Amino acid sequence: MVARTGDIDAGLPEVPHRAWSLLTVTLLTVLGVCVLLALGVWQVERRAWKLDLIHRVDTRIHAAPVAPPGPADWPFVNAANSEYLHVRVRGHFLNSRETPVEAVTEKGGGFWVLTPFVTDRGFTVLVNRGFVPEADRDPKSRAAGQRDGETVVTGLLRLTEPGGAFLRHNDPGAGRWYSRDVAAIAAARGLVDAAPYFIDADATPNPGGLPVGGLTVVNFPNSHLVYAITWFTLAAMLAVTAGRSLRAGWREWLRTRRAA
Repeated sequence: MVARTGDIDAGLPEVPHRAWSLLTVTLLTVLGVCVLLALGVWQVERRAWKLDLIHRVDTRIHAAPVAPPGPADWPFVNAANSEYLHVRVRGHFLNSRETPVEAVTEKGGGFWVLTPFVTDRGFTVLVNRGFVPEADRDPKSRAAGQRDGETVVTGLLRLTEPGGAFLRHNDPGAGRWYSRDVAAIAAARGLVDAAPYFIDADATPNPGGLPVGGLTVVNFPNSHLVYAITWFTLAAMLAVTAGRSLRAGWREWLRTRRAA
C-alpha cells in the first residue's frame, strides 16, 4: 500500500514558525558571543606576545654591544633573534657610495645617509649614519663628517625594508629611495658580500655635526588589552541583551503552546 503525502505530513510534529525564528536567533546569538569571546582571547594572547617582544628588544638595546652576524649566520637573521641587536663593528666607510633615503624624523624632513662600511671581518654592511636635512643632501656640504680611515661604528641592527614606502616605490635608476632596501641599494652601488641587514648608528657625534645619529625609533604599540576588554564587553552585552529578549520570547511561546 502506498502512503499518500498528506498521511506522511500528518505524522510529523508541527513546529510553528515562531519557534523556528526563536531557535535561529538563539543559535546566531550563541555564535556571535563565541566569536566575540574568541577575539578577546586572541587579543590576550597577542598582548602576551607583544610584552615578550618588548622585553626582548629592550634587553637587546641595553645590552653590551656585540659583533654583528657574519656571513655564516646571515641565513638565520630575522626579527625574532636579531632586530635591534646592539652591535659594534670596526672598518672603514666607502663614502663615495653613500645613498640618501628620504626620511621624516623628530628633526623634520630630510634624508637618512646610508653608507657602505667595509668591516675588518671581510664583509660589507650598510650603515645608516643618521639624518641630514634637505639642504645637506649633497656630501660636499658636510665634508667634515665624511669619516676616512679606520673607525668603529656602534648602533642597532635593523632589518631590510624592501620595496619602498606607502604608495612610493624605490626607483634606483633615478636615485630616489623611500625605504632602506638593503639588497636593492647594495646592487645599485655595486657592493659584494653585503650583509642582509643595516646598522643604525648611535648618537656618537660626527665631525661637523652631520649626519645626526641615534634617531632610531623603537615603538611597539600595545593596545591589545583595550581591544580584549572591548571584545569581552561586546560579548557580555550581546549575551545579556539578546538573552533577555530571547527568554521573554521563549516564555511567550511556551505560554501560547500550553494555552493551545
